[in-house]
Amino acid sequence: MSKVADYLNEHILGEVTTHDSLRKRFSTDASVLSITPEMIVYPRITNDIRKIARFSWQLAEKGHVLPITVRGGGTDQTGAAIGSGVIVSTTAHMNTIFELDAKQKLVRLQPGVTFQALNSALALQGMHIPSYPASQAYSTIGGAIANNASGVLSGKYGDTGRWVHQLEVVLANGDILQTGRISKRELNRKKGLQTFEGEIYRQIDNIITDNKDMIEEKIASDVRDNIGYSGIAQVKQKDGSVDLAPLFIGSQGTLGIVSEAIMKTEFLSQNVLVGAVAFESYDAARDAIDILQAYEPSILEVIDAQLFESALQRGKKYAFYNDATEQGTVGALIVFGFDDFSERVRNKKAKRIIKTFTEPALALTIAADQLEAESLLALRDVAALAISPAHAAESAPPLFDGAYVPTERFEDFERSVEELAKKYDVTLPLYGHAGQGVFYARPVLQLKKVGDKQKVFKLLGDYANLVASHNGHLIGESGEGRLKAPFAYKQLDEDVIELFDAIRAVFDPQSVLNPGVKQQGNLKHLVSILRSEYDFAPFGDHAPTN
Repeated sequence: MSKVADYLNEHILGEVTTHDSLRKRFSTDASVLSITPEMIVYPRITNDIRKIARFSWQLAEKGHVLPITVRGGGTDQTGAAIGSGVIVSTTAHMNTIFELDAKQKLVRLQPGVTFQALNSALALQGMHIPSYPASQAYSTIGGAIANNASGVLSGKYGDTGRWVHQLEVVLANGDILQTGRISKRELNRKKGLQTFEGEIYRQIDNIITDNKDMIEEKIASDVRDNIGYSGIAQVKQKDGSVDLAPLFIGSQGTLGIVSEAIMKTEFLSQNVLVGAVAFESYDAARDAIDILQAYEPSILEVIDAQLFESALQRGKKYAFYNDATEQGTVGALIVFGFDDFSERVRNKKAKRIIKTFTEPALALTIAADQLEAESLLALRDVAALAISPAHAAESAPPLFDGAYVPTERFEDFERSVEELAKKYDVTLPLYGHAGQGVFYARPVLQLKKVGDKQKVFKLLGDYANLVASHNGHLIGESGEGRLKAPFAYKQLDEDVIELFDAIRAVFDPQSVLNPGVKQQGNLKHLVSILRSEYDFAPFGDHAPTN
């Protein structure tokens, strides 16, 4: 074990290891990239994280950079949960739910708590946090905050950032910062502090003041775009009040390390009306999406029929899809749901949908009981088979999951994706959260083949350009990390990139927090750390998810 690891082991309550098998285990996340860390730290308390950060800061001051990468469940698909220095793993010990304030609907917890564990606990009180991602069984709250994660219900309920009330953050130098909206008067007091926190408030306020027009014109937006530090647009309100939390949300551990969070919760509806409708084409499905959105669904998923055909080839059958194919050739399928607390409201919506779609749809059904509802909801998981190809040499890596495309451009986008698939001799069936305009497509590749490895970044570059040409954003869901940053940043103006760099320099002047993540990066370096194989083995205890 290294001298650094020995020193940290001596000074923290948690554990530090440099064992080769664990370093290998933590060298990958859910991305196609791989970086082997020097050591893994399992902090037990916030003070452990503070000591690690302070030690790294002091080393950096002497010219020796020891990068810090905080990691939850390792489900990040962009290489943001891997790093060359210290991996700070929160799942082993920092996984406690401290308290629930049912009256204010707030819950306080540590970052290593999984979304599923939290929502299971909250469900006992009739509550939940509805922004949970598909990987909720093994992804953590800390990771969801770091990526501003979203999921199947986010079209109605928003992403994780909407459910953050307050954060406790360990800064790059080991100091603690508590977020929360403060008045203009309190801001002036903070700016007067002769501490790192005071310096942060002074510089961020100056950045906002100096770049007010640019932030309003180029960054503030109502559509999904998680790129860079776009949360800067929500930091300062017109009344002069400030809350730094929007900067940490989606920052992928590059501005600070979340050590504790207070999250908002929402009442959980126990009765959800679930339905499915099949159409001959994506064009017809897109028109249906517009109509369904007017009814404020909690679930609105669209799925390319190619995925069901692929499933059939492996013996997996879905009753609703099979029934639809008896009526004609299916192009796309929509799964929808309504969680209104009023049964009368749910039934009224169901009747209107039946009246609207019975004629234009190939097939339409609304679940009559819980068993049928589960059967229809299972349609959403057909993509899991695409993620786990039948042949051992093949993989379907998440190269460009989560791009945002405006609904009105979706038809053109879908056709353009078909052309892109032909160009690279791959299949790219689209599926995703239609209510948010967030879509996924997984190419099946053999990364051990030189030709397929060369396709990775060419595909990603062309797909990024395709999204941008349809007025979309490559980073509609989660963050850009290492993998997507070079391609996503090509779509940004230089002054926006400079602003993001300035924000990062305020919080991490020594460049110790997740260097290489959320930066333009070097494509040659990405090629050098590209894995030769990709699988979901680390998450094998759970069904594959998008």
